[in-house]
Amino acid sequence: MYEVGVVAQFEAAHRLVGDFGLATRLHGHTYRLEAIVRGTQLHENGVLFDITKLQAALDRLIGKLHYQNLNDVPELHGVNTTVESMAHFCWEQLAPTLRGQGLTTLRVQIWENERAWAARQDEL
Repeated sequence: MYEVGVVAQFEAAHRLVGDFGLATRLHGHTYRLEAIVRGTQLHENGVLFDITKLQAALDRLIGKLHYQNLNDVPELHGVNTTVESMAHFCWEQLAPTLRGQGLTTLRVQIWENERAWAARQDEL
């Protein structure tokens, strides 16, 4: 099994709904978003997947979220923007662009600070 990944960072604000203490107030994070793809076969050119294409897909996603209030992003309407929900959202946004490329798995890991993260990993 081979894997390659890329990392991006974005700034965003949000507020949680429910029993989350002070996190129910509007607050911000410097998010770190990692996208890792896996597969069993390298292409003839010796790569699993072109990292520049993976970075471009991640950058397009970041473009929707950077300097936004996540609660106001149309695609997140009605979503409690927990770090787990954001991992799910980011996976769902990236997966369609990666299917049919000879990859088996996509893992998205999102950090809301240097000590707290969530991930979603699933088959493509």
